[in-house]
Amino acid sequence: MKSFELKVIGLETAMASPLPDVLRFMQLLWAIVHGLQKASKRMTRQVGVTGPQRLVLRVVGLFPDLSPGGLAAILHVHPSTLTGVLQRLERQGLLSRRGDPRDGRRALLHLTLRGARTNARRVGTVEAAVGKALAGVRDSDRAATRRVLARLADQLERSTPGARGPKGGRRHGRNR
Repeated sequence: MKSFELKVIGLETAMASPLPDVLRFMQLLWAIVHGLQKASKRMTRQVGVTGPQRLVLRVVGLFPDLSPGGLAAILHVHPSTLTGVLQRLERQGLLSRRGDPRDGRRALLHLTLRGARTNARRVGTVEAAVGKALAGVRDSDRAATRRVLARLADQLERSTPGARGPKGGRRHGRNR
């Protein structure tokens, strides 16, 4: 394990007892999860939104007139996962839902003026930290990292009991 990895995860003793590659990888993933949680809390104080809320604002800002289902597809989450996030953003006056003029059953998401100002903010965001981490990283390394993380996300999704299959059916557990 390289010294910069030890500093990132704060495990100086790891050099004395090296872990298998899978566990070293998991250490870094846990460090990232912990860092995202800390940064999200800090963002709430400084920017007024959490990391997940910020991600929703960024995506809706890039794709106005996006449906909640379309947003869920982009973020690779079940639509019900976004319900609370969208409701909180609406209550904060950052996001609005409008009826789809082509299909009255669908809602379309839009940033409010306040939401657009929050969306434009860059300092103090998780996105800024990720941008700094990626600065100077070769495109080929970024692509390789995305492939590994995508494989990991897919494997975790497949190994989760009750996970939905490609057509919405359950893969494991009983059907309801």
